[in-house]
Amino acid sequence: MRSSSGKWDDLTVRVASSAAMVVVGAAGVVLGGIWFQMMVVFVTAVLIWELWMMIAPDLPTQGMLQAALTASVLSGMLAYATPLGLLLFLVVPVIGSWRVKHERLSFFFFSLGIQIAGWGLVTFRDDYGWVWILWVICVVVATDVFGYIIGRSVGGPKFWPKVSPKKTWSGTAGGWVAAGLTGYLFTFFTSAGLEVVLLSVILSFASQLGDVAESALKRRMKVKDSSTLIPGHGGLFDRFDALLGASLFMLFVAGAFNVPGVAF
Repeated sequence: MRSSSGKWDDLTVRVASSAAMVVVGAAGVVLGGIWFQMMVVFVTAVLIWELWMMIAPDLPTQGMLQAALTASVLSGMLAYATPLGLLLFLVVPVIGSWRVKHERLSFFFFSLGIQIAGWGLVTFRDDYGWVWILWVICVVVATDVFGYIIGRSVGGPKFWPKVSPKKTWSGTAGGWVAAGLTGYLFTFFTSAGLEVVLLSVILSFASQLGDVAESALKRRMKVKDSSTLIPGHGGLFDRFDALLGASLFMLFVAGAFNVPGVAF
């Protein structure tokens, strides 16, 4: 009989991989400028490659071309961004949807969202500073880590079993609590008011939706992970899906509403 501790077998590798990504990511966030831009461009290109390989693994060369095109488009947008130039984000989705043999809409919308989310993170870093980006990352990481631990410990009803069979309501709620506490901690050393606590909880939910969206795609494509690049996590898409959801949500909030706490 398998020991009950078996459900924690991947925790050490998972935490070690997370720690390494946090260190590299934190360095890029603090340094900002071209360093953060290069990191985001690289990650975004890899995400597009993983997306392609999930949908069309029989066309690996096309996946590499889509990744290279993504890096070129995003780099150009970061250097010479204009409102009309945002239409360039349609280049990869349109070409990729034309070249892929099936799941054209899936590639179109996921690739579009990935690019916009990456662009949004760099824009937020330039406009709001590194502490703000650190807040977003900490909320996402706290949601994932504590949601994982509480979900494994408490268990209970599944959040959406047909899409993400491992996620439970206990883990989901645990992630919200962790996110709220993370937001509260930021009130002690930033100008953020208590409204950042509620915003952190909503941001946590947006990050979970990003994770669920990728889980739905993986189940549709009948793959366990987006790739095998990161021990304990699968691919970059498996690790950054939540951050993508958070970035898209904050882009919407910052652009559509004058919400206190969006910037601090």
